[in-house]
Amino acid sequence: MMKPFFRLLTELSSRKSISRLTGSFAKSRASRGLIPRFAKIYGIPVQDAEKHLSEYASLNDFFTRRLKSGLRPVDTAEHTLVSPVDAAITGMGPIEEGLIVNVKGQDYTVEELLNFSPRTVNYKNGFYFVLYLSPTDYHRIHTPIDGNIIEKEHVPGKVYPVNEFGLRQMRRVLSRNERLITYMQHEGGEVAVVKVGAMNVSSIQYVKPLPNTLQRGDELAYFEFGSTVVLLMESDTFLSRSDLHVGSKVKMGEALGTIQPS
Repeated sequence: MMKPFFRLLTELSSRKSISRLTGSFAKSRASRGLIPRFAKIYGIPVQDAEKHLSEYASLNDFFTRRLKSGLRPVDTAEHTLVSPVDAAITGMGPIEEGLIVNVKGQDYTVEELLNFSPRTVNYKNGFYFVLYLSPTDYHRIHTPIDGNIIEKEHVPGKVYPVNEFGLRQMRRVLSRNERLITYMQHEGGEVAVVKVGAMNVSSIQYVKPLPNTLQRGDELAYFEFGSTVVLLMESDTFLSRSDLHVGSKVKMGEALGTIQPS
């Protein structure tokens, strides 16, 4: 009985109006006093932050913080695809005829995830990662490969939680939530970086200015509070690291696998 009850509460609180209210408070100067407590509750390594806690103008300013230079070295090996974020892997594997199978017990279609884009066909038998960012994590999103941005799309949607409860108990949240999709062309083909919004996320923002040509590890976007990145690689273009599995934790700039040159 409790699961349907919590599901109903989550449905009611998934409205963008509620998310905007919490987002507005997090961006206000009134939220500054919560920064030390927030950092302590979530065990955030404040010594890694670019600035001292007292220098952040709001809770949101702290949440979208940059890190000190050099803390996230980017793998420079040839043909490497790197993690765009600090995250836990909550799903990974081959895409099977357009189907992403068993992400916390649920299947997704690439077609739904990419909002029925004509580009869906490129990923029919590709490879995917679902990368979950907890409140503890660094929340800037970086570029996983050297390449050019060839298309961007904003998909409006809900703001369901993308944590364990949300992924297991809510119906296909990754393809129902708000998404910001970036398609990039690289030497071996194409990659889709799907940034998925979540409860209490007021927005997903691209960095400004955003050049069309990016190098591995360049800043791409950032979340205002925790969320998920789904990384899709084109069919027959990617070989994953053999030691990665669901539950593995990765850092931004760490190798996820290799792009197979065309």
